[in-house]
Amino acid sequence: MASSKGDSDDVPPQLQFTSPSLGPRRQTSGWREQQEGRLHRRRLSRSAARDAKHVRLQPPPMGEPRSSASSIYMGSYNRSPRRSRSHLGTPSSSAPGSPRTSMSHSHLSLLQDLDLDLETYGVEELRDGFFDGSFLKPRKVDHEDLMRDAEFALPLAFKKKHPLSVRHFMPKQWHDTKGVIRTVTTTRAGIKLAKSFSAFFIAYILCLVPSIREWLGRYSYIMVLSTIVNHPGRTIGAQLDGAFLTILGSATGLGWGAFALWVSDSTAVAKRGYGGILATFLLLFMGAVAALRTYYIRMYQFVLCAGIAISYTCLADTSETVAWRKLFSYGIPWLFGQALCFLICVTVFPDAGARPLAVSLHGAFAVMQEGLVVPQRENMRLHRQLAWTFVSLSQAHRDLLLDVTITRFRPSDVTVLRNLMQAVIRSFLSLRMEHQLFDELEEKFDEHGLNNRHHNPSSGTNEEVIGGDGSHAEAEGLPKSEEAIIDIDTSKKRPSLLRHGSEERAVRLIASKLAEPTSRLLSSMKSSLSSCDAVLLDMSGYRKYLGPPDSVSTDVVGALTKLRKTMIKYDEEEESLMDNPELPPTYSNHPEVVELFLFVHPIRQAATPVEALLVKVMEMQQKRRSWRLYLPSYPFFKALQRTNAQVRHDRGGVTAGYYFHSQSQLARTMKGMANVYKPLPRDTKGKGDPKQEVERTDTIGKYEEEEDVAMDRKSHASKLQKFRYRLWAILHRLQGFEMRFAFKVAIVTSLLSVPAWLSQSRGWWNENESWWAVVFVWIMMHPRVGGNFQDLVTRALCCALGAVWGGLAYGADNGNPYVMAVFAAIYMLPMIYRFTQSNHPRSGIVGCISFVIVSLGAKASHGLPSVVQIAWTRGLAFVIGVVAAVVVNWILWPFVARHELRKALSAMLIYSSIIYRGVVAKYVYYEKGEEPTKEDIERSEMLEGRLREGFVRIRQLMALTRHEIRLRGPFNPLPYSGLIDGCERFFEYLVAVRQSSLFFHPHYMSDNEQAAESLLAYRRDAVAAILMNLYVLAGALRGDRKVPRYLPSPAQARKRLLNHMAEIEADPARGVDLGKVDSVKESRKWAQIYSYSYSQSLTGCVKQLEQLQKYTKEIVGEQGFDPIDTNAFEEAARDF
Repeated sequence: MASSKGDSDDVPPQLQFTSPSLGPRRQTSGWREQQEGRLHRRRLSRSAARDAKHVRLQPPPMGEPRSSASSIYMGSYNRSPRRSRSHLGTPSSSAPGSPRTSMSHSHLSLLQDLDLDLETYGVEELRDGFFDGSFLKPRKVDHEDLMRDAEFALPLAFKKKHPLSVRHFMPKQWHDTKGVIRTVTTTRAGIKLAKSFSAFFIAYILCLVPSIREWLGRYSYIMVLSTIVNHPGRTIGAQLDGAFLTILGSATGLGWGAFALWVSDSTAVAKRGYGGILATFLLLFMGAVAALRTYYIRMYQFVLCAGIAISYTCLADTSETVAWRKLFSYGIPWLFGQALCFLICVTVFPDAGARPLAVSLHGAFAVMQEGLVVPQRENMRLHRQLAWTFVSLSQAHRDLLLDVTITRFRPSDVTVLRNLMQAVIRSFLSLRMEHQLFDELEEKFDEHGLNNRHHNPSSGTNEEVIGGDGSHAEAEGLPKSEEAIIDIDTSKKRPSLLRHGSEERAVRLIASKLAEPTSRLLSSMKSSLSSCDAVLLDMSGYRKYLGPPDSVSTDVVGALTKLRKTMIKYDEEEESLMDNPELPPTYSNHPEVVELFLFVHPIRQAATPVEALLVKVMEMQQKRRSWRLYLPSYPFFKALQRTNAQVRHDRGGVTAGYYFHSQSQLARTMKGMANVYKPLPRDTKGKGDPKQEVERTDTIGKYEEEEDVAMDRKSHASKLQKFRYRLWAILHRLQGFEMRFAFKVAIVTSLLSVPAWLSQSRGWWNENESWWAVVFVWIMMHPRVGGNFQDLVTRALCCALGAVWGGLAYGADNGNPYVMAVFAAIYMLPMIYRFTQSNHPRSGIVGCISFVIVSLGAKASHGLPSVVQIAWTRGLAFVIGVVAAVVVNWILWPFVARHELRKALSAMLIYSSIIYRGVVAKYVYYEKGEEPTKEDIERSEMLEGRLREGFVRIRQLMALTRHEIRLRGPFNPLPYSGLIDGCERFFEYLVAVRQSSLFFHPHYMSDNEQAAESLLAYRRDAVAAILMNLYVLAGALRGDRKVPRYLPSPAQARKRLLNHMAEIEADPARGVDLGKVDSVKESRKWAQIYSYSYSQSLTGCVKQLEQLQKYTKEIVGEQGFDPIDTNAFEEAARDF
């Protein structure tokens, strides 16, 4: 191993080098084909690999490029006054030497595998300034290879057994049971379960005491339900917030119900129609709280308890005369239950909110330290872990600010700490750690006692890294004939790159200069992060429970000093290296040298945010604040859209909730970026100032213009016009999913409540407490996720099981309280765990409620008329409520994860096009004086963070597709997995472009007016081709329509741009002043290196777009021409 978590600070991690990796992350097999040693070697098929150990490969022809002019349509042509490319010479032969990197020369090779012909034969296409793409014949797709790459990118959830598999059901249950027992007995989950169960059990025992039960009334078990709904297994701040909301919600429901009862009893006429009055009040209230439940998730506990209270008030013990005592029979037990929960929460192992933050910080530092291990064997797994950590840090910070907390961390310090840690993660995501570097120093590292040999887990063999001398000898010893022979079966060494003499010397020089400083830098960064982890966990008070061990030092000052010394040493070595005359003047023909620099320099850049993090942690350590109480500080209106972790869990549908919230946040962020450009009028030449200002009204749509006019107080619009727009906005908002959910809830609860007010059904309704069916509908209804067939069966089974067990608890010894307590302990321990901590909270809560109602209801009625009747009647009501909720959610506006997944991918493609356009406009093709500012960079980083969260949530959404039954056949997740991964890699290329542009910009092309004008059409075509592809693919996914067979070729447009740039560089007649080439940024020492990464990433976007096309066509299909009926032609020929 080159490095491990156990490496000490004195022994640096070993750095080795093999072939460079182009692109920010693991590439597909199609990309790997092009990069294998850059010898144009094609990979064998499986059948050929089995039959032979040697492959004989033909080198590429050195003559004219292959022509595909017959497969290209490029519009109309005209005679060009310029000479053809064949008369100008090839870029490689005509480009003069330059002290900078030639992007066009070095990256034309990345597109050479495409069958493109750029010869125009002296004819220039005239398009009058409009984009007209080039259409190429699509290449054949290796479906097996494509699906293999997609399978590699599947989320971890798809590596498990299918949840709907009957064969694996029992083994899975046994495995999960053992896991739950181990978790409860060895982690804090056992304490959380003990607190939740203690509150329930104490309340349950109190209800078994005859005097207390009689004093509380017939519905004494409401106290037990209160301890379940707002159980004490949460932080003190969350418990306090929940107690306030549940009490307020219960009071609101009881108050509205009391008002309804008073109106129905006010007159003789009202008494005769009391059922209609109560139904109207119930319908209005349930619709209102259902809408409130969807608009503001923070109000979940409030509306849940309000719905239960109004159902009890209007539906329990219905009659023409009002019994006002039943209001106290509900309210008083509920208050006692909340008081009991709060008492247990603050006295039994209290958690004031510091522990969840400590857990998140400790986990984040562990992932960040893993990101510094060289080399990375599972780069995709680590990349996703870093992205998830980036998202979870924001969630932990938000949870701290939402509720009352008692902690040593000041909320403002946590905000700064979160930003600094995310900056570190952002820099780690840019590292290229998936391959080995500096193999030339094998002998040097052997002197330190390090071994270059490591075990390759994928092959099961010991793989020895080839030393520099050996690789050079092999390169020189390759046959010079027209054929090359590669041993693909018996060779235990990876084939090295072909290096010429100057490149070999440069690689060895860089390795000898930067290997040790880079290793020391990685070691210092890792030890610095460990020190930060130790300090913060020590301040939180949970270090002895969570880690790190006591052996990890808390000397942040020493770690900071060591890191700064290491950075200074690295900078000195780097400065001397860049001034070394042995380095080549230009890197256009030295890609391996560029790859070395692109590996080491991001590591040096990542040390800067680590240093800033150390400074902040040192400041927090020196102040060392004591425990203090902090009130909620999250913005109020934002807080209405968020809630604490335990409520998110108990509410259910966490994955879908996160997904929809991230998508709505992205939509709001991208809304202002959707229309930001409008071409200037054509008649600008006749005016004095050709650079006319573009007003905002010229760049927005009609609806946005109406919104600006209606919402602007200074506008000249009439009051009627403003009123009409506001009325339209309100009615349009009522078409959203919020009112759909409110409609479903109002309809179902009203229909199930009808028997309560009919004289012929009122008797059995009151006797059997059938109003609980309405309550179960309200509890089971979810604004987003309605549930699948597995959920339906599980929840109905839990209802029935709770009712049966409750009947057995009473009937075992005719209501003996001790026997009932034992039955309650046996059943409720696993069921409370299922509700409070498992991934199935809603089936857990219905199981808990059904047992409590049946067992204590039988105890209150002394088992009359019979325990069996009590159990089956109430159990039937519970099942009816659960089934009604799930079935209605299936029928009316259902949630289908695979459909949402397709729409989410469509949205991400649109967002990627917006980001691409913004990066190109702000960081690539900007004019002098319009350089990106610090605010632009911060906004770009914010957008990138939200896009990263979007990809995390989409992968979580894809895991939900495994739980859905599809009648047409099993759902194939592979194309979706490949499309998500391809879209994310496209996004990573855009991030690389933005970061590289901060070090390099081709000013020599922009400052020269003639060059810039000649490049304008090529740049437009290159950008427009990508945007059009993304738009077409997004539209096809959104509407579930087939993708056109022929799309504009971004590779053709990109290659034409690079080729034209090469012509400009090679042609002195263009008037390019090479003296201006060395501009301010160009003269910086890393401009040459990042020019390669800059152009490489733009070319990578083009290459990645091909993968997006392939996977999108796999999902929605390809729209081609109508097939030719060959039989008709044969019949016509026979007739002739």
